[in-house]
Amino acid sequence: MKALQVSRLSEDLSGVGLVDLPQPSPGPGELLIRVRAASLNYPDLLMTQGKYQFKPDLPFISGMELAGEVLEAAPDSGFKPGERVMGGSKSGAMAEMVVLPTGAIRKVPEGLSFADAAAMGAAYITAYTALVELGGLKTGQWVLVHGASGGVGLAACDLAKALGAKVIAATHRADKFDALKQASGADAIILNHGRFREQVSELTSGRLCDLVFDPVGGDVFDESTRCVTFGGKLLVVGFVTGRIPQVAVNIPLIKGFSIVGVRAGEYARHFPERGARIRDEVEKLAMSGAIKPHIDRVLPLDDWREAFTAMQKGELIGKVVLEP
Repeated sequence: MKALQVSRLSEDLSGVGLVDLPQPSPGPGELLIRVRAASLNYPDLLMTQGKYQFKPDLPFISGMELAGEVLEAAPDSGFKPGERVMGGSKSGAMAEMVVLPTGAIRKVPEGLSFADAAAMGAAYITAYTALVELGGLKTGQWVLVHGASGGVGLAACDLAKALGAKVIAATHRADKFDALKQASGADAIILNHGRFREQVSELTSGRLCDLVFDPVGGDVFDESTRCVTFGGKLLVVGFVTGRIPQVAVNIPLIKGFSIVGVRAGEYARHFPERGARIRDEVEKLAMSGAIKPHIDRVLPLDDWREAFTAMQKGELIGKVVLEP
């Protein structure tokens, strides 16, 4: 089978390439899946550079999430050949075939294409875990979403709007305003350069935001501590800028807000029942049409470099999907 393999860590993707590998064979409790779509996530890019917290042994197949068809399944697995499934692991999705444990796979909700199913999982589960499970999102609240043009940021905008929030989508690229407005459905778009608190205050009539969703870090986090209303929450999702910020604890004390770390995968592993409920809720929203991932482009696996480079340069609005 053809697979996208990382054989060496590199900043310029020189250690990544398509290779031919033997077809994997499923063991007990596993499924063999023909991959029809695999979505690219920012951690996939970081793993090619050795900069993500999970560092798989080299060589490894890239890709965290996928959708496809069951090829082989044990009779007692709850799945059967030909069924449309979605799921993934920390690696292995960007290949023509993959073996995964049954617990890592779910049936594709009705109405979702393979591309939608592959693009929905990690982004929307992260957004739901942050905004609803940990943030306690309520109808009518103000939500500020940083990195709003990325897959996770757009999922947060989409989910918050679906649940009745008022959304401010923030980006560092003025040239993305029009596309972001259309894709996110946000109530307002702002540039998160410098002192953006004044913009947030004006948009919210001085209230500021109940929730701030921050996968960016660095200077954006620093200024975001000034954008949270009393009793609100600043949700720390990641550090795309590379700088891990620090905060003097008197700031959340005086301003009366909480700083909450969000690791959706670890949350589900620590609390399996809650994780399953989150996945169920996301799928219900998807089946009802309330949420839908925004896909910037769909490419053949052969064009993997275009996908990774577009993510590296910040050119994407939403997700990019690769089709083996």
